[in-house]
Amino acid sequence: MAGLNLSAVSDDDDDNDQDDHPVLSAAAVAAAARSTLRPPSLQTLLEDMPDPAAVPHTSSSGGDSEEKSKSADKSSRSRKLKHDVIEAVNELIEDIDTCHEQIAEQAVEHIHHNEVILTLGSSRTVLEFLYAAKEKKRSFRVFVAEGAPRYQGHLLAKELVARGLQTTLITDSAVFAMISRVNMVIVGAHAVMANGGVIAPVGLNMVALAAQRHAVPFVVLAGSHKLCPLYPHNPEVLLNELRSPSELLDFGEFSDCMDFGSGSGSPLIHVVNPTFDYVPPKLVSLFITDTGGHNPSYMYRLIADYYSADDLVLQRKAAASN
Repeated sequence: MAGLNLSAVSDDDDDNDQDDHPVLSAAAVAAAARSTLRPPSLQTLLEDMPDPAAVPHTSSSGGDSEEKSKSADKSSRSRKLKHDVIEAVNELIEDIDTCHEQIAEQAVEHIHHNEVILTLGSSRTVLEFLYAAKEKKRSFRVFVAEGAPRYQGHLLAKELVARGLQTTLITDSAVFAMISRVNMVIVGAHAVMANGGVIAPVGLNMVALAAQRHAVPFVVLAGSHKLCPLYPHNPEVLLNELRSPSELLDFGEFSDCMDFGSGSGSPLIHVVNPTFDYVPPKLVSLFITDTGGHNPSYMYRLIADYYSADDLVLQRKAAASN
């Protein structure tokens, strides 16, 4: 639910509609006093809803009409909250659909003539970014690391060639050998943490270390919807997950490595196939988002504009109550 606050930052109607509420909680008043520019958090919207248990029962003759009026007011606020949530979700969907074009518009500022760009795996954002530079008459070559074991780099290489870009496909193990010929590394991201660290496809930490060793800029492309308000050390953060071993080994070919003859069923060979890498912020040179370019040290400020701390506290309280 905290993610629903992403798209509310550009919604000017929310600030104006708050004046229509006759009752504001203490938390809402405090939040408004802290920052009049920040959009209302989800917790503020929920606390602004009237509590049925707090409504006093009156014994006057006009009690029925007063109860009906309060019930209608509650229903109106519920409908407004539902409308705000649906509008926020629609704006988030629109942001996700348009972020690739907004990031690609900045390509001409970062890619120049006769440069060599290195990337790994497949990313639509990277594809559109490189193609936009070509459309601006930039002449450059792209090295694509294949991204084993899923080999998503093969798909990206085909797309680049289909769009007329000079492309060289290399193995992941050849990155360090080729990095000295590279002018810039441009990659996508699965998520951007609050400290500026990146959760990215497996193999990118190796690329980032090679880029740092040869003083090659390491640039990460990420839409605003990939910003995460959590830190890597938070216990609820899962930095990795394991994929099926079948992507690495053919079970029929390696069946003799399985110790099924002893009856224990314990395999002699173990396969670890991680999905992601964690790239620390010290290895990242620049983030390019749909709002512009940012240093890793600035990402926590950018994330604070999209996620309210009140919503994070609300999430922790809900988890604690469970």
